[in-house]
Amino acid sequence: MPGNSKRRGATRKEGTKKGMVVGSGGQRRRALRGKGPTPPAEMRPGHPAQKRAAARAKAEAAKVAGRRRAEGETTETVLGRNPVVECLRAKVPATALHVAIGATVDDRVTEAVALAAERGISILEVPRTDLDRIAGGALHQGVALHVPPYSYAHPDELLEQAAEAPEPGLIVALDGVTDPRNLGAVVRSVGAFGGHGVLVPQRRAAGMTAVAWRTSAGVAARLPVARATNLTRTLREYASAGFMIAGLDSDGDVSLDEFELATSPLVLVVGSEGKGLSRLVRQTCDVTVSIPMAGPVESLNASVAAGVVLAEVARQRRLNGR
Repeated sequence: MPGNSKRRGATRKEGTKKGMVVGSGGQRRRALRGKGPTPPAEMRPGHPAQKRAAARAKAEAAKVAGRRRAEGETTETVLGRNPVVECLRAKVPATALHVAIGATVDDRVTEAVALAAERGISILEVPRTDLDRIAGGALHQGVALHVPPYSYAHPDELLEQAAEAPEPGLIVALDGVTDPRNLGAVVRSVGAFGGHGVLVPQRRAAGMTAVAWRTSAGVAARLPVARATNLTRTLREYASAGFMIAGLDSDGDVSLDEFELATSPLVLVVGSEGKGLSRLVRQTCDVTVSIPMAGPVESLNASVAAGVVLAEVARQRRLNGR
């Protein structure tokens, strides 16, 4: 009988006999496992429906990216040793400092690294070719600073901040100001003269870029800047909340030295550098104010004009408080 031979090496040891073992499933082949329900066509790799879905997703992502670029919401990269140091000194929010491997280290690079380390900003040494790609051909001098999109306040938050203050509310709205340096300078003036916030349009206007933040001399860190989808509608909502709307215009209804609304809750609207106030915004204003000129100059820079009027408003409010 097979397996019972007494020849050397032919004897089967005890417990090695093959056969059915309880719980083993016997010698049958392992059953095949199903793959589950068939996924939708959009999720099958290589399927035409999946390719169309991927194309739609890519187009939508590009659309969103384009909108964010148009609204100034994309990550910004500051290039060059002086601009990077100035941004870090002004405490511009940043996520990473890139330094090219082998770059010549001078006082500016040393200070940039020290300031970034002090604020907990990531410091990355990268090949110069990576910086060239990030800069897109622009001069970077071996350093680049990544600045995330600015976190804008909601227009209603400016009303809330003004309501909590002991003095009458003071908000500055910019109508089509496209130079970020003007925006930053206005933010600085509003903070200096007791304002409660700055309102900017969502489109066709300067946003809070690194340049604007730097020009504000750090005031942007504590003064809210709100973004309005529709500036005219937001101004009307502010008027409904009890604010007087005053626009700056060279042909204004009243001169600044006769501006009696300065002590009231006030929204001061500053027009663009070239065209001034837009038609709809002008129609929304309760009054337009002009700055009297003593010299042959016809107009002032938008941020300078805002600073002059804010200083007069602050003066009248101090006198009224006595």
